Amino acid sequence: MVCKEKILLAAFLLPFLLLAGCKNDEGKLKELTNVPPASLVSAKHIDVLFSESGRLQARVTAPIANSITGSYPYLEFPDGFVVNIYDSLKRIETTITGDYGKRVEKTRIMEAKGNVVVINTRKKEQLNTESLIWDEKKRTIYSNVPVKITTPGKVLFGDGMESDESFSEYTIIRPHGQMDVKRDSL
Repeated sequence: MVCKEKILLAAFLLPFLLLAGCKNDEGKLKELTNVPPASLVSAKHIDVLFSESGRLQARVTAPIANSITGSYPYLEFPDGFVVNIYDSLKRIETTITGDYGKRVEKTRIMEAKGNVVVINTRKKEQLNTESLIWDEKKRTIYSNVPVKITTPGKVLFGDGMESDESFSEYTIIRPHGQMDVKRDSL
């Protein structure tokens, strides 16, 4: 019985002994907590142009924009936004709108949420979804949530989609809805 009692006592005291060996390194603690705070700059009625090699690529307008700096800088559009994407002749090719937007500076990725609408003005096609990602570097847009695509002749639904940023060529993930199929293709 004495041996069993010693094992129980050791099992009971072991966690306390291990904790007694732990200590806070105040220098490390200060280093971890001395992170410069992010700052916030807010602007109303913004109009931002994005260009690449001198060519106008896109224009973002919004009623309010918050610029957050720090180790993870981003631009936030809490009250919605409008993005116009231009073709090489500076004509609006695609419009993207949403109730909320966030553009991360380092990655050049913009996320749109809430009542997101993408319109390709040339093809007269419209995408409706609740969440959309625009990757400026890859020049693509995609969604991993349900989508509705309206074309002049039909309405398509899917569980997501991938497209070039102009919404000219797209792939619907798990499509469903009314689709036209040529007899020769069966």
